[in-house]
Amino acid sequence: MTEQMVKVKNAEICTESFGNPADPAILLIMGAQASLVWWEEEFCQRLADAGRFVIRYDNRDVGRSTTFELGNPGYTFEDMADDAICILDAYKIERAHIVGMSMGGIITQMIALRNPERVQAISLLATSNFAPDLPPMEDKVMQFFSNAQEVDWANEQAVIAFCIARCEVLVGSKYPLDEKRTRELAAAEFKRSRKMANINNHALITGCEAYLARTEEIAVPTLVIHGTEDPIIPYPHGVALARAIPGAELLTLEGTGHELPYGDWAAVLGGILQHSRKG
Repeated sequence: MTEQMVKVKNAEICTESFGNPADPAILLIMGAQASLVWWEEEFCQRLADAGRFVIRYDNRDVGRSTTFELGNPGYTFEDMADDAICILDAYKIERAHIVGMSMGGIITQMIALRNPERVQAISLLATSNFAPDLPPMEDKVMQFFSNAQEVDWANEQAVIAFCIARCEVLVGSKYPLDEKRTRELAAAEFKRSRKMANINNHALITGCEAYLARTEEIAVPTLVIHGTEDPIIPYPHGVALARAIPGAELLTLEGTGHELPYGDWAAVLGGILQHSRKG
């Protein structure tokens, strides 16, 4: 694993790579309020061991990447899509298989529309195009995040407790929450963070709506991966997304929530590796 800081428009993005740069590239884009640590090292290394050059990175306002004014981030989803392209440029990668989870899946859809020449294929995990008439997130999720402002973001134990509680809300019934692993990842995230409170800026980002209305124009090989018990982006969103994108495949994770549990890694990694041979 090798760290590289990449300069982008008005920001600096922290990236980490695994494997041989000569191998086909996979760029991993994480969701809101989460740094690169949630693409776990073993997950990345298993992709690398299978012959892929893997890059994970901190989005703006998380981890070691640049933070902005709290409550007024001043950047858009378009900027975040451009960040991904700048990372590919920094690593001298012409085309990559891009894997986006949740908010990262929104960014990935935008990249496929804005820069299709840089995309070999995309995998969209626990995400949506938020088409009309799709079910809303569950009430328990809205109630949980409505209390996020009460967290003492400067206190490591308070942040770890928040992360564990968040994961408890998001998990499905198939796998119990691995509290030990979650605690370790949350502690690593806290220690790496420039300003932990800034994860809340992700709720204020705009600029994706016009792109999400154009998902049927996505013309790169697409794999949609979605859990049947996702409380933030319910499973019908994944089904609708796979139907909207021409030729897309759907990998269903029975009993899985808004998460990437260890028990699903074999299926998810297998799907991504098989799909990354396309394009």
